[in-house]
Amino acid sequence: MKPAAVRETFERLRRQNPAPTTELHYGTPFELLVAVMLSAQATDVSVNKATATLFPLARTPQAMLALGPAGLQRHIRTIGLWRTKAENVLKTCRLLLERHDGEVPRSRAALEALPGVGRKTANVVLNTAFGEPTIAVDTHIFRVGNRTGLAPGRTPLAVEQQLLERVPEEYRRDAHHWLILHGRYTCKARQPDCDTCLLQDLCAYRKKTTSAAPRRTPPRRPA
Repeated sequence: MKPAAVRETFERLRRQNPAPTTELHYGTPFELLVAVMLSAQATDVSVNKATATLFPLARTPQAMLALGPAGLQRHIRTIGLWRTKAENVLKTCRLLLERHDGEVPRSRAALEALPGVGRKTANVVLNTAFGEPTIAVDTHIFRVGNRTGLAPGRTPLAVEQQLLERVPEEYRRDAHHWLILHGRYTCKARQPDCDTCLLQDLCAYRKKTTSAAPRRTPPRRPA
């Protein structure tokens, strides 16, 4: 995709959704960190159902540790890999208290040093909690980047590097959310809704589809 098409892609996404945000429910950087850790190989809907009962009881690392393994697992057992995730969340809480006075660090290196926190999770926290222009490449963004020709790459890191290089600076902070939502609701894995896609004429995908299904649009942040 040529630079002019890349700019037009994000201009259209911005017009459609001027203030995109995560669909995970959270109130603090700590809650966001936990929610993103729980969301690996799980849907945001399932995570939100679990954290709806978890967060009122454990809004801080201290409170989360006070629940203990059994108490935490009771809230998240409907999420995939819940035992491993519970273990990592509690280990992370201990390190937040020991190394960061109970606060979520704002550096990539410090975030990635936490158990269960990889580059993607660190990017989400840096972007969503702290406003950094990072781009976390999940399965949706990896698919959209390759399918459209926006940022082709064989690995998530390669796609991320392409996006950071090609996305104009003015769109970079919100690019992560726009691309995730576009992949989740329009450029879907099995059957992309090409006939209703606002990027159809810019997209390099050769096997464009048609569908009679109604188009789902991503939710907007409340005014």
